[in-house]
Amino acid sequence: MKTKRVLIFFLSLMAVMVVLALIFPDRLELLLDRPALYRHVLFVHIVAATIFFANAVIGMLWEYRSLASGRPPVILHTYETVTWLDARFSSPMIVVTVVSGIMLSVILGGIWRIGWLSLAFLLFIFSGMVWVGSDIRTQYRIRKLIADVDPRARALPRELTRLLKLRLWISTAGVIPLIAVFILMVYKPEFAPVAEWFR
Repeated sequence: MKTKRVLIFFLSLMAVMVVLALIFPDRLELLLDRPALYRHVLFVHIVAATIFFANAVIGMLWEYRSLASGRPPVILHTYETVTWLDARFSSPMIVVTVVSGIMLSVILGGIWRIGWLSLAFLLFIFSGMVWVGSDIRTQYRIRKLIADVDPRARALPRELTRLLKLRLWISTAGVIPLIAVFILMVYKPEFAPVAEWFR
């Protein structure tokens, strides 16, 4: 239950930030436009994005390995630890990555004016939508099923195993765009901003 509260807190924080950005866009831009802080914000952004990405990839690999073991106690422990890490590491790192990324984009001229930046932002948002739209809901269905499992059982219920495997596919769908985001952040290819693609 504590993990759920932590997740709800960070999702609510993100929602409040989005609403404030929509209501006060000029004030937000003025607040974030701090060129003197560029290197510091860049450092924070790189660290937060790396921790978030690493946690996503390692969690996914760890879950895959635990499922491959076929041992219910290992699978249950892995799942509980990964959801704990998601709430306490991934969620705050997402908030820090988004805030520092938007601050960097304001300093560089704006998300929607730079091609690689606009695409990276949309891919990051897509990854977040995959996570919020499917993974969180799946996590709570899994948690309810896990509560009824005897840790000494020789096998997990079929529905629980199916959901754990589905979670691996969802995680993969959320991580692939992040790989593209890292590529865009490092190589910064020159192309038209996404908004101009549809004109």
